[in-house]
Amino acid sequence: MQPVARRTSPVDTLRLIAQDIKLAHSVFAMPFAVLAAFMVAPRDALGRIDWAAMAGLLALVLVCMVAARTWAMVVNRLADRRIDASNPRTQGRVFASGALPPITGWLTLAACAVLFVASCALFGAFFGNWWPAILAAPVLAWIAFYSFTKRFTWWCHVFLGGALAASPLATAIAVGGIETLAEPGLWLLAAMVLLWVAGFDAIYALQDLDFDRQAGLRSIPARFGWRRANALSRLMHGGAAGCLIALLLLWPTFGLIFGVGVLVAIGLLAYEHVLLARRGAAGIPMAFFTINGMVSVLLGVTGVVDVLL
Repeated sequence: MQPVARRTSPVDTLRLIAQDIKLAHSVFAMPFAVLAAFMVAPRDALGRIDWAAMAGLLALVLVCMVAARTWAMVVNRLADRRIDASNPRTQGRVFASGALPPITGWLTLAACAVLFVASCALFGAFFGNWWPAILAAPVLAWIAFYSFTKRFTWWCHVFLGGALAASPLATAIAVGGIETLAEPGLWLLAAMVLLWVAGFDAIYALQDLDFDRQAGLRSIPARFGWRRANALSRLMHGGAAGCLIALLLLWPTFGLIFGVGVLVAIGLLAYEHVLLARRGAAGIPMAFFTINGMVSVLLGVTGVVDVLL
């Protein structure tokens, strides 16, 4: 039986949703979107970034990223509210616990969808690029799809990786146009994000191994167990490292600074798995958020700096 939602003020409602969807976790995708924007940034006749255009483009990218992530996370919380209510680890989530009624979630989704589509349309209105508006609805559908995949496939972690991997590609289209998808470097960046996210999401799912099996949910840990899930996670992170090295060698504006970032990021990924081997389940919170947050920020910052220099 679902708990009865309490009445909350609009301010409290926004606070509860923001806490529940963990806005801080935007750090996983945002740096790669910003990096992709600078990789394809508009330039003047002398090859310098056109900052007058870039400022507006970046502002729209950031709004779209926040709206899209909020959409995807609220879809997840609504879709999983009954499952979350049965799981001791997640039963405190706002819709699972009854802190907010489902209608609040649906209204939030509507607001996020309107904001996202409207922001995408502004790329056309101000910059003559209508591809973001054309692709807005398919993007929202794609990033929401992940929330349903664990009901039928243990590849759900790869679908999550694919949802986040869409961010650098979508950003490149919005900033540089659809023709930027001909650049292999952008696909290497997206592939890196996909493998990296899928790898650490498999680690995160170790917390729910027993519950997922009992509830009939699919995940890499539920399918293969603790040891093999860790091995698959290491394999995916090895692939992500390979994509980073290839990107460093291929993209013309990347050099020493991004190279150092790549080296340190690979070291952090290796440390993540050492930490899990030593601490087991106790190491998951640090491995999941702290280390991977450092990886994304490090790569985003060093990549942007290299492009600018």
